[in-house]
Amino acid sequence: MASEGVRLSWTQALAWRMARHHLLERAATQDIAGVAGDICGLHAQVMSSAELSLWARVDGLPRDAVSKALWTDRSLVKLWATRRTLHLLPAAGLEVWLAALGTLSGGFTGATPQDVKAITEAVGDALAGRPLTREELALEVARLTGSQEYAGWVRSSWGSALKAASLRGLLCFAESEGNRVRFTSPASLPTGSTGPLPPEVGLREVARRFLHAYGPATAADLGRWWMETRSGRKVLPMLESLGDDVAEVDVEGETAFMLAADVPDVVAARPRDVARLLPAFDPWVMGMARREPLIDPRHVGRVYRQQGWVSPVILVNGRVAGVWRHKRTGRRLAVELEPFEPPAAWTEPQLAAEIGRLAAFLGCDL
Repeated sequence: MASEGVRLSWTQALAWRMARHHLLERAATQDIAGVAGDICGLHAQVMSSAELSLWARVDGLPRDAVSKALWTDRSLVKLWATRRTLHLLPAAGLEVWLAALGTLSGGFTGATPQDVKAITEAVGDALAGRPLTREELALEVARLTGSQEYAGWVRSSWGSALKAASLRGLLCFAESEGNRVRFTSPASLPTGSTGPLPPEVGLREVARRFLHAYGPATAADLGRWWMETRSGRKVLPMLESLGDDVAEVDVEGETAFMLAADVPDVVAARPRDVARLLPAFDPWVMGMARREPLIDPRHVGRVYRQQGWVSPVILVNGRVAGVWRHKRTGRRLAVELEPFEPPAAWTEPQLAAEIGRLAAFLGCDL
């Protein structure tokens, strides 16, 4: 790693990061896969949240844009990814993600490593060249392995066997058939893939992408985002593998890492007063540190809630300044803002504009 001896303020760092997240200037509608790639994927445990994460970053986003990108253009792929949670990732360059994701644990309760290997291999064989519903996939796994127990794991509502297959690059989502979810093989996607990559290449490139979107960051920040661990030791090799492409910087007394090529842009970053509404599970919130100045520690529990729920937030100059909620009743949309502190006057027209944009996107009246 290179040591740049650069001192930064969080104001500079957050202004640069907001630009990288398309939260200063929104992107054009034709580049939603590029936006998803810029922020290391869209958290898709709740599909409406993934759509709203793009709405926050893309100007004039059509309501059906995500569906078209997934099932018509096939420029986005839905699969289990970082933290073993559902994400939408760009189809282009997917092999980088698959190489890195294959290093995450695919084990699950009650299954031996031999069980996991047998199930995932059977899933891969069953999905080769065709989409299957969960029940169809379970029946094929039973036929291929002769094990009804394995089929039961595929049917399980927890989806652990499906996650294991996804992390090994053998399963992603296909277009649903009515109300029945279907799966297919990533190998069937028109990704322009260069073929499988070594795990170390995938891990290095994922670390690079994370820093390009969420830097300056610590190893602990990367660990929490990548595998939901507070220990930076487990992911430090990912950063070290970048060698002199990474620079250590001082951010108001804290040592953090950035891509060396990004340092001049961060130094030159100038803050702008910008207020945005971000949805539940937004990538900005999933990838940020849970400390000052990004969020007041007193309010962490209002954002990162029990059972893994992550609230929609009010973002003011890169800092989480409150939470919000919306409710549809027929064609009417009600939006309730809950700032943590009395807001600055300049935020009011911007947040009002955000509410108007949201209503237009959802096809609602205020």
